[in-house]
Amino acid sequence: MSPAPKPARRGRNLSPAEVHELFARLKELDPKPTTELAYSTPFELLVAVILSAQATDVGVNKATRRLFPVANTPAQLVALGVQGLRPYISTIGLYNAKAANVVAMSQLLLDLHGGEVPRTREALEALPGVGRKTANVVLNTAFGEPTIAVDTHIFRVSNRTGLARGTNVRAVEERLLKVVPDEYRQDAHHWLILHGRYTCKARKPDCPRCVIRDLCRFPDKTPGNAMDVT
Repeated sequence: MSPAPKPARRGRNLSPAEVHELFARLKELDPKPTTELAYSTPFELLVAVILSAQATDVGVNKATRRLFPVANTPAQLVALGVQGLRPYISTIGLYNAKAANVVAMSQLLLDLHGGEVPRTREALEALPGVGRKTANVVLNTAFGEPTIAVDTHIFRVSNRTGLARGTNVRAVEERLLKVVPDEYRQDAHHWLILHGRYTCKARKPDCPRCVIRDLCRFPDKTPGNAMDVT
């Protein structure tokens, strides 16, 4: 029988050793994490991430399963147009604005980048509908850059655990880039999103089944026996 872990000290950030242990455990659970958005090209990923704002990956995948067989290149989406695109994504929140952004983004890719998704943050963020988080996802997932896109899940997990506290997503991102060990930087984004989506949930975190519970600084853990992680 393994000894019970020592309780985490509240209010203190995780130490470098604890950060390393946190990611080692998440990696053991999921050695090769990736996005849950369905895509086969960088352009499909870019479209899917734009559509995913304030929407679920499940909902986006349902829409793109219908859309991509019809239009999955910048030229095809420009030809489809805003009016033609809307019916495919009408089940997704903010679909009118997203349709306009996706078509305008596609046109700009044709005009400035030969129809290819650019591989720099500056060029990506210049596209309609693309902010820092979307650019980070594309750079990381499509092009293998060790960026960390902070969404609501990563923001919550980082603050609760004491991994990277911050009052806004940019502050959390900058802190994560400082504390995440290089060996885990490429996949950290996916591990933290998945942990926030399925374990460290907003309303009722599943603390009894959490593999990093003993490291976590969150003072309001849901009751239950801690998982044996040794």
